[in-house]
Amino acid sequence: MEFGINFFPTHDPHVIEVARYYRECMVLVELCEALGYRHVRSVEHYFEPYGGHLPSPIVFLTAAACHAATVRLVTGAVLPVFNHPLKLAGELAMLDGFSDGRLEVGFARAFLPHEFERFGIPLDESRARFEEGMAQVALLLSDENVSSEGRFHRFRNVTSLPRPTQRPHPPFWIAAFSTKESFEAAGRNGHGIMAIPSAGPVMRELIGTYREAWRSAGHPGQGRVMLTHNLYCGEAESEVVETAKLPFNCHLQALIAAARGWGEGVTSKDYPGYERMLEGLRRNDFDAMRAKGLAWCGTPAQIGDMIATAYRDIPGGVDSVSLQVNFHDLPVEKAAASMRRFAEQVMPLFRGN
Repeated sequence: MEFGINFFPTHDPHVIEVARYYRECMVLVELCEALGYRHVRSVEHYFEPYGGHLPSPIVFLTAAACHAATVRLVTGAVLPVFNHPLKLAGELAMLDGFSDGRLEVGFARAFLPHEFERFGIPLDESRARFEEGMAQVALLLSDENVSSEGRFHRFRNVTSLPRPTQRPHPPFWIAAFSTKESFEAAGRNGHGIMAIPSAGPVMRELIGTYREAWRSAGHPGQGRVMLTHNLYCGEAESEVVETAKLPFNCHLQALIAAARGWGEGVTSKDYPGYERMLEGLRRNDFDAMRAKGLAWCGTPAQIGDMIATAYRDIPGGVDSVSLQVNFHDLPVEKAAASMRRFAEQVMPLFRGN
């Protein structure tokens, strides 16, 4: 099992100004390489505190590439629905070149109604735009003098420059939440899967679906699974609660606020059941997520038990874990100490498992 760090801002911009946030992120990027973390990952969201300070994972990861010489750089994820494939392919290849071939490209459909509304794109076009956009980016990165007559974007006889450093293109990942079809498609097409961990049989079933689709398509091995957790590895239980509880709950509240459209009568055929999302989110908090082993906030021993218990029955195990270490307004000094403690006392227990 490999570990990396994930950047997903949710802080109030009036409390932490943007230049300070970026500086603190780069401090943690430099530390992650020194401590043996294997990747840096960044999101794409817009307009609101939930992710809005990182509208371009490509820009963020280009900066990260200058602060860390060996870690992989993972978009977690880019959103074809809001990007022209010609522009996206060129920028991804630039990052692959800047990093000397360290890029891994995660794609996602997006899921927040307010983003679709502000970009003027119907939610019901989400899946079609995602599938077309990702296929066009793959075509542009893989081959030269290519043409595509898509429903949303068309181009003829295009050679995208620069050409990617990794051939035919950087490794691809698909970000998925709870839609079985997304897990099946990722496995069938030979891509890694980025999933949001859920407790018990739901996660086991979805990852099992992914690995079965991978095998049925004849791909070698069993695919790649990446999960994401918030991390605060503290010295003692009391210190963990005092330091991490409020920032974690604020991080969750930012998600609830950004997803509010699902509770205001929004529905979409491309997102069946998402109108019930807020109900589930509102039932969760720091204590509930810790109890289910989904929020890795605890002492090294507690977190070790969480990992062993939560991942015990997952088909094929988990290949990579992306850790959100500076969630909401958690002080950078605390995040750095947490990363160091986790690397020294927890990571060695799971390497090679």
